[in-house]
Amino acid sequence: MANDYLVVIDMQKDFVDGALGTPEAQAIVEGVAARARDFEGTVVFTRDTHEPNYLETQEGRNLPVTHCVRDTPGWQLVPELEEVRRTRDAMVFDKPTFGSVALVWWLAQQNDEKPIDSIEVIGLCTDICVVSNALLIKAHFPEIPVRCEAALCAGVTPAAHDAALSTMRSCQVEVL
Repeated sequence: MANDYLVVIDMQKDFVDGALGTPEAQAIVEGVAARARDFEGTVVFTRDTHEPNYLETQEGRNLPVTHCVRDTPGWQLVPELEEVRRTRDAMVFDKPTFGSVALVWWLAQQNDEKPIDSIEVIGLCTDICVVSNALLIKAHFPEIPVRCEAALCAGVTPAAHDAALSTMRSCQVEVL
């Protein structure tokens, strides 16, 4: 039996239809929910997580749009993904920055217990958090196939999405 993992990145209200929402993000919600619901392996989620002082941080100074502040409506997973998370009793990694080192450490522990066969990443935003996590995972697990389903990701812009997919391909992340 395969030991596959699906990492659903930042499918939160602020990135879908909130402060930083886009039509492209809205368009992938049902597909991401279906993939997470039907995945025959372990599904985990990440949440971009900021504190009320976000605008005072380096990221906040560079992206001065308050978003994903812990315990606010915009920080929550969109309802379709929250339902999947609850149904599957899936883990959630709250990450204060683009990539989640805690996620990679956890995956390493899982791999020590039973070798991982593949890891797939999907979600938002392709050009920031998806690519960051895909590259962290690939750097830590160079021999495990890491995949990204392009149609189940959305970037800040379509051009940024395409650029991130190209970067992942260059780093041997299989783009589907």
